[in-house]
Amino acid sequence: MGTNYYRIPTHEEVKERKARLIKDVAELQIEPRDVACSFSYYEGDSWDSYSPWDRFTQDTKIHLGKRSAGWRFCWNFHELKYYSSKEELLSFIRAGRVVDEYGEEYPVELFIEMALNWCPDGLIGDEAYHEKNSSPSYLRRYLDREIDGLRVSSSTEFC
Repeated sequence: MGTNYYRIPTHEEVKERKARLIKDVAELQIEPRDVACSFSYYEGDSWDSYSPWDRFTQDTKIHLGKRSAGWRFCWNFHELKYYSSKEELLSFIRAGRVVDEYGEEYPVELFIEMALNWCPDGLIGDEAYHEKNSSPSYLRRYLDREIDGLRVSSSTEFC
């Protein structure tokens, strides 16, 4: 068991997104084709569709990582989509708000302090850990790595 943490937008950013959503909904076409396509649209030559709601919710809840007893804090670097270094990660976190998986908000600086100092001598799921614990081969695909001294999961999907 552990606790997952997420970065969400600031109150001001959510208000801006809300205003854009209201504008986008007001401009919706209500032709049968639009309704049948659930108001999804394509931009340019992209295969990816979007709806006004998709735009509103896009990147509103970014998984930062997980705290578990006995383990160092495990960061989620999302295959370097939002940040690629500790410095960029901390800037990203500071540009928003932090909530846990239960929706409780944490002061950003307190979260950063907690995460950076969580169980400093804790376990790391690297090759040495898997060797010592005779982990099955299917688990060895998911080795933690280190980026700027942070324990980073090799997977972007973890609970």
